[in-house]
Amino acid sequence: MGAAETATVTTRVPVAGWRDARSWPEGVASLWRHSLRFRTILVTLGLTALAVAAACLWMAASIQNDLFESRKDQVLDEAQRATAVAQATLDSALQGDAEQLQTLMQSVGQTLAQQSSSDAMWVYRIDDSPSSIAPQDFRVGPSFEDVITDDLGDQVEDDASKQWWQSVALTGADGGSVPGIVVGQQLSVPVSEIGPYALFFAYDLEGAAQTLGFVQGTLWVVGIALVLLIGGIAWFVLRSVTTPIAEAAETSAKLAAGELDVRLHVRGEDELATLGRSFNAMADSIESQIKELADLSLVQQRFVSDVSHELRTPLTTIRLAADMINDQRDEFDPATARAAELLNAQVQRFETLLTDLLEISRYDAGSVQLEREPTSLAHLAEDVIASMQQLAEQHGSDVRLVAPGGYSPVEMDPRRVRRVVRNLLGNAIEHGEGRPIVVTVDSDQQAVAIGVRDFGLGMRAEDAERVFDRFWRADPSRTRTIGGTGLGLSIALGDARLHGGELTVWSELGRGTNFVLTLPRQAVRVVGGSPVPTEPADDEISAWEDLGITQPIDVLFDSSNDGSER
Repeated sequence: MGAAETATVTTRVPVAGWRDARSWPEGVASLWRHSLRFRTILVTLGLTALAVAAACLWMAASIQNDLFESRKDQVLDEAQRATAVAQATLDSALQGDAEQLQTLMQSVGQTLAQQSSSDAMWVYRIDDSPSSIAPQDFRVGPSFEDVITDDLGDQVEDDASKQWWQSVALTGADGGSVPGIVVGQQLSVPVSEIGPYALFFAYDLEGAAQTLGFVQGTLWVVGIALVLLIGGIAWFVLRSVTTPIAEAAETSAKLAAGELDVRLHVRGEDELATLGRSFNAMADSIESQIKELADLSLVQQRFVSDVSHELRTPLTTIRLAADMINDQRDEFDPATARAAELLNAQVQRFETLLTDLLEISRYDAGSVQLEREPTSLAHLAEDVIASMQQLAEQHGSDVRLVAPGGYSPVEMDPRRVRRVVRNLLGNAIEHGEGRPIVVTVDSDQQAVAIGVRDFGLGMRAEDAERVFDRFWRADPSRTRTIGGTGLGLSIALGDARLHGGELTVWSELGRGTNFVLTLPRQAVRVVGGSPVPTEPADDEISAWEDLGITQPIDVLFDSSNDGSER
């Protein structure tokens, strides 16, 4: 039921997320990180769009410049021809009165209108001195005098040998602004007292602008279509490449999860097919090696279990005989009595070793079952400390319990947790160098924890990493005084993990060791930190180190607080 609910939530959350526009950046970022196909297509589309945009901009600018230059050359040539014909008409005329000259100027205006495609012209006399025979200024088409700049007017009035032009914004038929060109040049009237006239043509470039807009629109449509086409091609090509990669990733994940019989479907003879065959060969090799190792491990487990069981019967007989001999040791001579004591001690150690080996074999076989019941970790720690008080006194260690929390019952297997705490406290007493030992119990909403801190010699970092290995000892030359088997911490780690908890260690040479056992309140694995930190704070370390061997421990912990020290 829980798995089904989890799957339902997992499928619904992304849909709701994509409906919420605020979650889009996070969704796109997630796709960018996890999807090679999405990332490659996005990069391809981005680079293609950039390249197409640059090409379209360059082509549009080039076309715009070519259209303008061609239209400009056309109107300049046209204005030059119209001016030349008008000037020829003026040069062929004889001297006359004002009426004849006015008629001549009207004829020139008609000639200019016929020779030019301009919709607007403006002719005015440059010399503003009074003249009774000078023809009047005239204008053809709409007025455009306001767009002629002073510089253009001065250039036309000052230089009769050149043709001048300027890009301007003209008023269109609908009242809007359209691009245009104004061309200016002088007309010379063959009457000395009249002087030259300034001639201006206004050409509308709206047709060229429409052509340019059509071309640019076509370029952008073609560019967008090209980007989409390339994106589709990239998606098709990537799909043919990434689909086998995705299948390989999914198959490798299943293989890593323990499904050793999964294989890739190989099609064709290309590089991907070669990769698939190599992957399948690797999977076959891994499966065969894992099966061999599993068979060897099973043989080893059976051997240890069978030997341990078979040794228990003769060991029981030897134990009874050793007890009987040890009970009569007072009647023996000193050497024989000592031998009886050693025999009894070693038989007890041998029995403990067999018990630990049987426990390890149960862990290896996965047949360990917890017997949970509500238990107070603080009270359990009190019982363990009381049971090992005599051993601590023999080693000169002062064991104190600091328990701010951990009194509320938690579901655990008390026998196994008690064994873990006894093992940790026993190691602390043995390696504590007669200095104080602090047992801390605390809890929070998620977990309860117990820490056992000694101030002995400590261990190096590389030794602390191997402290939970089976039969491993940091200093093999040191003699065990409690009779450990070298399996205690391995079994303790197994008990912690069986509860869904953790067993961690902190140690430094000359500063001691701190083991912390953390157990969840519920039957789930511990998530987050422990209520008891594994690495003590610097001020806490220095305060504990100042305790010495004889100084009371309650100088550090205030016993006035309820439950702070027991």
